[in-house]
Amino acid sequence: ISAHTQLGGPSWEVPLGRRDSTTASKSEADSDLPGPSSSLADLIAAFGKKGLAPRDMTALSGAHTIGYAQCQFFRGHIYNDTIVDPLFAAERRRRCPAASGSGDSNLAPLDDMTALAFDNAYYRDLVGRRGLLHSDQELFNGGSQDERVKKYSTDPDLFAGDFVAAMIKMGKICPLTGAAGQIRKNCRVVSSS
Repeated sequence: ISAHTQLGGPSWEVPLGRRDSTTASKSEADSDLPGPSSSLADLIAAFGKKGLAPRDMTALSGAHTIGYAQCQFFRGHIYNDTIVDPLFAAERRRRCPAASGSGDSNLAPLDDMTALAFDNAYYRDLVGRRGLLHSDQELFNGGSQDERVKKYSTDPDLFAGDFVAAMIKMGKICPLTGAAGQIRKNCRVVSSS
């Protein structure tokens, strides 16, 4: 059972037999991930490089309905952006000082309403201009994803269905075949030979 299911999120069947890599590269992974200050165009392009549509990107971003981010990743948004609710920004500034290097690891919830529940509150946050990261708020900022965010904010079933479809699609990105990688006995660790 996955963490998001335990927190109220949807479930789906994961195909068995997928090969996992026996090595990992943090720098390679980081090069493909959009950053917390990414624009909507950057987000669409980054997900598009992996064959994911803007709808997939917006649904997968809903994973930010659980978890926390460090001050260093949202400082610029709460101090410099105009696309953030001023009261929300003031509240976040209490634990995130303006000076870089000061309080960098202080945490704030990605979802201001229900940080420990997998639900559609993240999208309601975005509509209220309470997205913690600049990249989150870019999903609802007068661009192509505004209508999708509005729909997700009022229709939890639509969000859940699109999230599952996008997760299944994401699970099919660049599968390892043949002798590459391994089918693990325990998905959390590389199997010994």
